[in-house]
Formats: sequence, C-alpha cells, structure tokens
Amino acid sequence: MSEPLESIFTIEAAPLKFGAGAVEDLGWELKRLGVTRVLLVADPALHDFELVDRVIGIIQRSGVGVTRFEGIAVEPTLESLELAAEVALAAEVDGFVALGGGSTIDTAKVANLIKRHGGAIMDYVNAPIGGGHKPPGPLFPLVAVPTTSGSGSEATTVAILDIPELKVKTGISHRHIRPSLALVDPELARTTPAGVTASAGLDVVCHAVESYISRPFDARPRPATPDDRPPYQGSNPVADLWSLRAIEFGGRFLARAVAGGDDLEARGTMMLGATMAGIGFGTAGVHIPHACAYPIAGLKHVFHAEGYSHAFVPHGYSVIVTSPAAFRFTYDSAPEKHIRAAELLTGRPVDDPGPESLPQALIALMRQVGAPSGIAALGYGEADIPALVEGALKQQRLLVGAPKPVGPADLERILRESLVNW
Repeated sequence: MSEPLESIFTIEAAPLKFGAGAVEDLGWELKRLGVTRVLLVADPALHDFELVDRVIGIIQRSGVGVTRFEGIAVEPTLESLELAAEVALAAEVDGFVALGGGSTIDTAKVANLIKRHGGAIMDYVNAPIGGGHKPPGPLFPLVAVPTTSGSGSEATTVAILDIPELKVKTGISHRHIRPSLALVDPELARTTPAGVTASAGLDVVCHAVESYISRPFDARPRPATPDDRPPYQGSNPVADLWSLRAIEFGGRFLARAVAGGDDLEARGTMMLGATMAGIGFGTAGVHIPHACAYPIAGLKHVFHAEGYSHAFVPHGYSVIVTSPAAFRFTYDSAPEKHIRAAELLTGRPVDDPGPESLPQALIALMRQVGAPSGIAALGYGEADIPALVEGALKQQRLLVGAPKPVGPADLERILRESLVNW
C-alpha cells in the first residue's frame, strides 16, 4: 500500500510594513505589540551612517526602553549566537528589534528563542547536527528592520549558523522564530555596499527560483499530525505567486541596485523582493543550491568578496554558484517552470527553450553583477568535491524538497559542473 500524500498547505507570513520612512513607525509598532523594553540587536557598521542612534531615538520617544547588543558576526557562528543569548538572558527585556542584514536578524531570532524558552542553542539546531527540539511555544515580539535586500530573514522561520569546528553551516527552523513584523524601509538600503547588494540580491533570486521549482506540496508524504508538518512544505499556488514576483524583481532591478546606492527604486524593490521571496521560500522551501551552499561556506574561508571586511563566502555567492548546474539537473521535473523562471529573469520570451535556458539566464545575471564564476573562484578544486558532497548530504531537511530525487552521484556532478560556470 502506497504512503498517503499531503493534501494541505499552510501560508503563514510575518506582517509586512513597507515604504520610505517606515522605520519612523517602529516605536508605535512596539507599543502596539505591548513591549516595554527591547534588546536592540544591531549591526555595528550602521554607526557609520548614524542609523543605530536614530533607531534608539525612535524607540525611546515612544516610551520603550532599550538595551543594545552589537556583537554581530557576519555569517553567525555558534559562539557569536551564544554571546547574544547570554546578553538576552541577562537583560530585562520583553521584546527584540533586529537592525541590519540577515546575520543580524538571525542573531536576534536565536537570542529571542533562548531568552523565552532557555536551553542550549544546539538543542534546537536541525537534526542530525543538533537536537532538533521544537520551541514549546511563541517567543517575545521581534520586529525585524532589514538594511540589506537579500536574506528575507525578516519573513522566514529560519536562522542560520556556522559551526567552524564541524566545518558545516546549519540552522534552526520553526514557525515560532518568525519575526512578529517585517518593517522594510527602502531608504535604509542606501548604506549597503555594491558587493553586498550583489550577493544579497542573488540570494533573493536563488530563494525564489528554488521555492518555485521545489517538490510540490501534494507530492510529499502526509505527516502523522499537524505538528509534524514542516515549515518547508513544497511549492504551492500561493507561495508560487510570491516567488514569481521576486524572480521578476531580481531580473529587472538587481543590476541597477548594485550600480547605485541612490537608486531607491531599484534598492527598494529588491528589499521588497527579498521579503516576498522570504514568504515564498518560507512556505515552499529551498533545496539543492542551499544544501550545497552550507559546506561551500563552511569548509573554507579564503575568498574575500568586495564589500566585506574579512575572508569568507557570503551566503548569496555560496548558493548562486551551483544554481546553474542544479537547475540543469532538475529541468526534466518541470520544464515549464524552468522556462517561466528564465523568462522572468531575462524579461523576454526564451528562444529555443530547453535545459540550458534557466542556467544561461542565471549566469548572465551573475556576470552582470560581478559574482564569482564558480566554486573554483571560492578556493575549491576537484579534490574538495567529496567533502562538499558529504556536507551537502547532511542537509536532508533541504534535499527532500528537491523536485526529483538527488543522491551522492547527482551532487558530485552538480558540484563538478559548478567549478567554473563561464
């Protein structure tokens, strides 16, 4: 007797407030949420733009107290998250504000989790690397105020961390860690360097394409109970709407956003696209490029990207470098979806549609915004492929969302093809 298949999908999303000047509503929103004192988790680089002090003033003028934490690691590590959790536990706060990019928002998510429910961070990290425990209930209110246009963390149920001693990236995933509000102000994106905008924007594109081309929700096994239904449920008609729009925004506006920080239309639209992609993949899920990205980012820290202060592989680059080969592999699972994604990225009908259409569209965008050409540019060679395959195979939570089965030989081929994309 065949295993029963899922027949239900759930759409959940953080409330979104978007528009120029939206950050000025932060104090009002905190009062609405019943917060009396927040832990402001802020990227210290924002001091260069006087943004941290501005946000503190907005919060305090509403009568809400502020304790700040700025020990953010770009690509959070277990150590940096434990430090944030210690500060949160010691602080007399009943709410959180995250001001910065995906690393800052993820740090606030984890600090909030430990403040509210205690335990060790590794208790909640996805199995088999961590304990895989579910948060027993809701967290304190968290308002996410992104300053980059990439991770979509302001809308998702996921927090990512790097564990250097294990040479792996992993995460915590549960509906309770999604922020209470995504407060997205395009004017805050002026502060983001071009290289960071490129990497973050490619993450938007990859999120959106992966979720659109993920395994359909009704092709997955039915969970034993509603509590066992995963946050990443597979592609569905509603998530597809968010993902398709984010793909279109990436194709139309990413190159412009990289070219100029004062192009508020482009930077603001990419910020909105990041949140929209976050809603899409936060429901549908990501798969092969993200599964490969975790070992790509975790095994070596020798690549120095423009706009970043130290050597590491920014998340957007770690996912995009394998996307052409990954979508070449998945093409036969849903050719029409792959072609539709390629049309949205290029803004025109695809001539002679086929397995190369989406990879070519992605490569053209990568080249346009100055992305690395493949994993070789990130410091990897043929000899590293077995370790990368091993690391990707640990991400079964993601790989089960691929639209067709993917095994070690498939991952090896994808990674080998991704050494150099052009």
